Amino acid sequence: MLRQDGFLTQNGHSSNGVTPRITRQGASTRAVHGGTERRKAFHALHTPIVQTATYTFANTQELVDFMEGNIWGEGSDREEYGRYGNPTVASVERKLAKLDNADAGVLYASGMTAITSLLLSVLSAGSHIIMTDDCYRRTRQFALTFLQRLGIETSVVPMGDYEAIEAAIIKRKTRFIVSESPTNPYLRVADLERIAEIGRRHKVRTLIDSTFATPVNQRPLDWGIDFVVHSATKYLAGHNDLLAGVVVGQADRIAALRDSRGILGGIPDPNTAFLLERGLKTLALRVEQQNRTATAVAHFLESHRRIERVWYPGLESHPDHAVAAAQMSGFGGVISFEVAGDLHTTGQFIDRMQIPYIAPSLGGVESLIEQPAIVSYYDKTTEERLALGIKDNLVRFSIGIEDTDDILNDLDQALAGF
Repeated sequence: MLRQDGFLTQNGHSSNGVTPRITRQGASTRAVHGGTERRKAFHALHTPIVQTATYTFANTQELVDFMEGNIWGEGSDREEYGRYGNPTVASVERKLAKLDNADAGVLYASGMTAITSLLLSVLSAGSHIIMTDDCYRRTRQFALTFLQRLGIETSVVPMGDYEAIEAAIIKRKTRFIVSESPTNPYLRVADLERIAEIGRRHKVRTLIDSTFATPVNQRPLDWGIDFVVHSATKYLAGHNDLLAGVVVGQADRIAALRDSRGILGGIPDPNTAFLLERGLKTLALRVEQQNRTATAVAHFLESHRRIERVWYPGLESHPDHAVAAAQMSGFGGVISFEVAGDLHTTGQFIDRMQIPYIAPSLGGVESLIEQPAIVSYYDKTTEERLALGIKDNLVRFSIGIEDTDDILNDLDQALAGF
């Protein structure tokens, strides 16, 4: 039985037979122990990789008992087929839920599969959703193309304009308010409590993509948000070596999503789940280091003569600094900034950096750097990019766990040489 502090005990009791005291564990303790059984198969310390596509039954009566729910009670990992569940996957789902203070979570093959499966599972033809304009471009693309083909309408409103969100609600049609916090690439931070209040008042569900924050820095469910999605590929796994996504929320809503996952088919494999659970155990340590370094880098860049602007919610100059300071315990490991120069000059600066790799993605132990105008919008002209809010001299820097001074020194030499 799962204890409310994130641990599993037999029959809900400690070894001396006394019901354990409910306590709130810290982020690192939950990352290591939350949702994990103390005694695992074969007495292993780590959750074993259950590498199977199907599951067997001793006899017909056992199968009938399983189908009627008479054996392996609530919360069991017992399944009849691999598309419906896996013990290794279930273990990491419990841990992810505990980290976000959720009842339950459902794991998917990627972050995009998580958000698309959630919307496809809940929306029907004639529905309407509201999305902020700084959401991940592929999420917006899915809503404005694929959902539109299914007769589902999307209104895109400016990030941070809560009056526009409320004005966009269509009575009896709007089903979701979708936002990201912090956003990509400008690290805009949504007022989660305000979005949740608007959703409750209008009976509209709310969804926050919290990938950039992680549960260490921000837990949107604590502010009244209905669903939280993460690209687990990023900070949660933390090593740039797997693809996964997760949705967490209330138990009944997540149960419905798990059922629909068996139909839509976005199943993560047990090897990926094992690697993700291993990565999660160091999540808080990694994020704390990334928070520290990113804060130092943001202040360094803001005072540098070759930098025109820095976007980081930990800076007072950021438009959402007050909101971020109120609802986040750390400001994250991603910084966006504008170099004093054009597309070519900005590329020269990036090429002079020695520590970060030039690559998309974020949240891993290695620092990554990119020029969004080239990585994500290469097919657009400068004018088209500007219309989307992407400048040619914009740089996105995802801080890894390297030493802070080394990254600062690397930036210093790169900026001095162009």
